[in-house]
Amino acid sequence: MADGGSVELDELFQPRCVAVIGASNRPGKVGTSLFRNVLQAGFQGVTYPVNPSWKSVSGVRCYPNIASLPDAPELGVVIVPAAQVPATIDELGRAGARGAVVISAGFREVGEAGAALEADVVRRAAQYRMSLVGPNCFGVFNTDPSVSLNATFSENLPPPGNIAFVSQSGALGAGILQYGVAQRIGFSRFVSVGNRAGVDENRLLTALGRDPRTKVILLYVESLANGRKFLEAARGVTEEKPVLVVKSGRTPAGERAAKSHTGSLAQSGRDQLYDALFEQSGVQRVNSLGDLFRSAKIFSTGLRMEGPRLVVLTNSGGPGIVAADAAIRNGLELPVLAPELRASIAPGLPSIAAVQNPVDMTADVGARQYREVLAALLAGDAADGALVIATPTGTMTGSEVVTSILAVRSSTEKPIVACLFGLTDLSEDARSLESHGVPAFTFPEEAVEGLGALARYHAWRTRPRTEVRSFPVDRATADAVLARARATGASVLPEYAARELLAAYGIRFPEVGVSRTVDEAVRLADRIGYPVVLKVASPDISHKTEVGGVAVGLADAASVRDAWARMDRSVRGAAPTARIQGFEVERQIVGGKEVLIGMQRDPGFGPIVVFGLGGIYVEVLRDVTFRLAPVRPLSARHMVESVKAAPLLRGVRGEGPSDVAALCEAIERVSQLCVERPEILEMDLNPLIVRPAGEGIVAVDARVVLAPTSRSEPSA
Repeated sequence: MADGGSVELDELFQPRCVAVIGASNRPGKVGTSLFRNVLQAGFQGVTYPVNPSWKSVSGVRCYPNIASLPDAPELGVVIVPAAQVPATIDELGRAGARGAVVISAGFREVGEAGAALEADVVRRAAQYRMSLVGPNCFGVFNTDPSVSLNATFSENLPPPGNIAFVSQSGALGAGILQYGVAQRIGFSRFVSVGNRAGVDENRLLTALGRDPRTKVILLYVESLANGRKFLEAARGVTEEKPVLVVKSGRTPAGERAAKSHTGSLAQSGRDQLYDALFEQSGVQRVNSLGDLFRSAKIFSTGLRMEGPRLVVLTNSGGPGIVAADAAIRNGLELPVLAPELRASIAPGLPSIAAVQNPVDMTADVGARQYREVLAALLAGDAADGALVIATPTGTMTGSEVVTSILAVRSSTEKPIVACLFGLTDLSEDARSLESHGVPAFTFPEEAVEGLGALARYHAWRTRPRTEVRSFPVDRATADAVLARARATGASVLPEYAARELLAAYGIRFPEVGVSRTVDEAVRLADRIGYPVVLKVASPDISHKTEVGGVAVGLADAASVRDAWARMDRSVRGAAPTARIQGFEVERQIVGGKEVLIGMQRDPGFGPIVVFGLGGIYVEVLRDVTFRLAPVRPLSARHMVESVKAAPLLRGVRGEGPSDVAALCEAIERVSQLCVERPEILEMDLNPLIVRPAGEGIVAVDARVVLAPTSRSEPSA
């Protein structure tokens, strides 16, 4: 990938000399508008138009080729037919350019021929260690007054600010810039990455994370170039500044065939995988572009909300109720006000006012009450932030309530967000609030969504830190199991081998033996102790219950013999070509809760660990969650707590709690296994029985799918 150059990407954001190859005077052409935009933005460096068809472009002398330029360009903006782009990259490279933004389309997005052309462009850029943006992109800009570069074909730029935006969609990026102009949202930098043949979102995250002018980073992504690199880049950035993302494509187009429960779940739950990735890296995922920029508006002020407790102050009951509902949806709390606080604010309000939370002062109050009540609500430790909803009335103008809000804002570090309603234009009042660090919104739920993101980000930054644990492993046994599988070319480990491998990593199993005759099965059952479970042993049968390959609750020798006969007929009838290696006899575990722990190795994300409700209904109920390995202790705990079935593990209806600590450790052990053993493609323990607190866990079924023996990749 052509992504050489400095880590800071100065060649893209702070060039001193820019060449626009394909600049034009012809109306309606991209080369015409883009070169004009560079000039009109007041670029502080030198810019040259390059086009053999023109003597001058927009009044600036035009050069026939890059070699004839009087100065070596640091950045080339390429707007020529696709077939000419490879040669243009060569010319830029020979001239010493360090970066290229290829606006031209006609590459991978049009088919195989375009993909081959794009590969040629990438190869040539890499040859010159040139950073490459695009192709098929909308361009870049930097509003820093010392740079003032607009290398896009958008005529209007948002005002300078501290928000950076990276978009995988050029058209969407263009619309966002216009939205920024209309909504008074200030931007620092913008990059449309197009086909991401060179610079991608991972590298841009690192660069923007180090940019002192950028305080908030926004991403619009349709896919990720490399999920694991994204995790590494984002985790470092979010420790210092918020990253907000809209990830489109929430519904998968299809599922590939998978041999394990975990493989099927990971494919069908792809969007949940992105949720897990963003959560692990501290990235705030929002549902829409509107949410993205409303949240960014709050983050850009530098406000901090050091907890989830929100107070709502309003002079109208309806908007207060809407705000309360939105707060709960967004993970915020509406604390009950202490009696003494209610007693202190009630005397200054009408008798019909509701001094709960929300505090509905009614329409009869004026600006004085807003100032006094808001100050009282934020003075103590009752709340971490406030939403002020105001509808100007005959007793209070918009400017008066603004003055009251700003008076309180100057005396507190807690965030205040405003929502202004009215029959008249209140945009000037909103601008006045925002110029003093109070974000203003039209609707209450918009403000609450942003405050929720603010609280979640604080929780991320102040979270307890835990390190990845490494558990002792019987490596000789694990090596031997995998060596035997490689020697036979097996793609699926027999269950006894899967158990042996997992036991080497500290996963506990009940006593079990493999029988090849019914008499041998009875002898095993007598030794192990009743009740027992009988299961078919075959590398060709993924889900034993679907072929009648499991019998439970076998209490004596006669029931073992009956089950053997039924199972032999059922399995051979339902799976006539399956290789039957015998029947396993296993001590039956009574009681406990059934869960699943598993993994899948994804080409872009590496090893993924999954946890959820177990048993035969796992793929129907899909109560699961994902994390990228390695999984830290805190992440393992969050995995357990995040599924809908979590209350069952804590204990309900008089039941005692399950051994959650042992369950979390098992998740970490599976994580270690899949990191250290890259030859494992898919694996699941289903069901894994979680015993009562202090009694540990027991896995009663295991499935391990191996990569082809020719596969070779490093562990993630």
